Amino acid sequence: MVFDTYDVVVVGAGHAGCEAAAAAAHLGSKVLLVTMDLRLMASMSCNPAMGGIAKGQIVREIDAMGGLSGIVSDRSMIQFRMLNKSKGPAMWSPRCQSDKMLFSAEWRNLLEQVEGLDFMQDVVTGLLFEGDRVAGICTLMAGNIAARTVILTNGTFLNGIIHIGENHFSGGRVGEMASFGITEQLVERGFESKRLKTGTPIRIDGRSIDFSKLEEQKGDAEVPGFSYLGNPTIAGQRSCYIARTSLKVHETLRKGFQYSPMFAGRIKGVGPRYCPSIEDKIDRFAGKDSHQLFVEPEGWTTQEYYLNGFSSSLPVAIQYEALRQIEGFENAKVLRPGYAIEYDYFLPEQLHHSLETRLVHGLFFAGQVNGTTGYEEAACQGLMAGINAHRLLNDEAPIVLSRSEAYIGVLIDDLITKGVDEPYRMFTSRAEYRILLRQDNADARLTEKAYQMGLASSDRYERFMQKQQEVQEMVLFLKTTSVDPDAVNGLMAQCGSSPIAQRTKLGFLLLRPQVSLRAMMAHLDFLKERYDMTDPFVRECAEETEIQIKYEDYIEKENDMAEKLNRLENVKLPSDFDFHTLHALSYESREKLAKYRPETLGQASRISGISPADISVLAILLGR
Repeated sequence: MVFDTYDVVVVGAGHAGCEAAAAAAHLGSKVLLVTMDLRLMASMSCNPAMGGIAKGQIVREIDAMGGLSGIVSDRSMIQFRMLNKSKGPAMWSPRCQSDKMLFSAEWRNLLEQVEGLDFMQDVVTGLLFEGDRVAGICTLMAGNIAARTVILTNGTFLNGIIHIGENHFSGGRVGEMASFGITEQLVERGFESKRLKTGTPIRIDGRSIDFSKLEEQKGDAEVPGFSYLGNPTIAGQRSCYIARTSLKVHETLRKGFQYSPMFAGRIKGVGPRYCPSIEDKIDRFAGKDSHQLFVEPEGWTTQEYYLNGFSSSLPVAIQYEALRQIEGFENAKVLRPGYAIEYDYFLPEQLHHSLETRLVHGLFFAGQVNGTTGYEEAACQGLMAGINAHRLLNDEAPIVLSRSEAYIGVLIDDLITKGVDEPYRMFTSRAEYRILLRQDNADARLTEKAYQMGLASSDRYERFMQKQQEVQEMVLFLKTTSVDPDAVNGLMAQCGSSPIAQRTKLGFLLLRPQVSLRAMMAHLDFLKERYDMTDPFVRECAEETEIQIKYEDYIEKENDMAEKLNRLENVKLPSDFDFHTLHALSYESREKLAKYRPETLGQASRISGISPADISVLAILLGR
């Protein structure tokens, strides 16, 4: 054997692979990251953006635990927006446009600084096994490499096929070869694999776009960013734009439906429900005259633009013709057509919540191989797989985040207890405790845990503790400090709130929906002197303080509900239990419990088709 045995080998250097390799190495494992092209680490294959609805919360959770996606996003962003600010704080979601070349370069730069992490450009053609354990990988050029654990993060590369109109060819992305052999080998060992489909839109030369006909969408004035380590410095921001299709565009696209690989049945994989192709939207929403499109720059210096919402696998000529019928794109020049890609994934119910496979000890899956879609969903799985691969090697219990702790916990639990028959995308509506899982408090939920396991740095932990202390002091001060009517009734009038008639606590005034802490601090001189709101750290603490005061009752209620339901998570089910012997359950329930093999009563309760009565039977059986 030419190479020493690695503790962890990560196959694939997409978002999942990069986070997995970084986490395992930071924890002390000897790691090898293998990818087909070292120049494309964490490549933004689709849209040049991070975050968004629920996805932004995931990036902040990754950062709170010591992952790198938030830091890279802050260093490479060209625009930042906090989405859903008109709604409650549970819905606020950070999102940034990224310079996609800089994003990939920053990832490589950070990974090359990680001690114990090696890199290799090669093609992985299969896995090595010793009985029911993984033993390493087989590569095209270097041969066999021994490993104690392996994390597969192959993205869309497993038997990938690219479709454009009636043309189709092998590939993991345009210009990159697909990966063959791994799926077939694992299926032989008893794994179940299916096909999914995703797509990407046309890329346009920005010099040929008439932006005067488009609606400009600027970034926010304040840029808190993603990482809790500090606010990013960004000199200016690039604008995005909004365009719209029309009935004429739809008519042109319909001309290509007869050549569509999706409608003709050449694509067997199921596509994403919540990010469909433009032809799918026109077919599914036939009564809609127009669809909104987002025109997004791909970097600081490039003139390449991404047309978000115009994903297509129609023939190239149809894509071009329809594009030039969109207002502002009459003279558009195309850099690359849109295409669809079909690929293999493994049914995620074949995993433990640690993301280790049930059939092969030491083998982990993360990212799109588990049926998810999106950079953020992949990255958080990679983080958890890297953590748990390291912990497995050190005889430590896996880290499994609960549904009340993190969107990461919601995502992994959904995959394993509900399965996937279409690409899984995270939404705030998937989380039953979203008042607890806000983007502002990911550090309060996760940094202590990450620090105790050795992943979050001491600098990160110290900053977290400083913030917690500042917020506690700020809450106490506002709840115990009273003001006279004369001092605040002017502010009440400005805010459209009724005046007060007697001295009132600031915290009590803050319960009014019209009154904000920022407005108080701008109006009251003694608050101005106490809190410097030009300091980003003070603004961060003030935001957390206001949320804690305004939503205290809601937060307490949701915490109580989470604690009650989490009791089921502490009731373990025997790993070798024969559910078929429970004749008090329906046949369907026995079949589903045997298939998904839940590890706790809580997991069992979330399997589709398992009723409260079924849970009661299991609880009685376990002496509960």
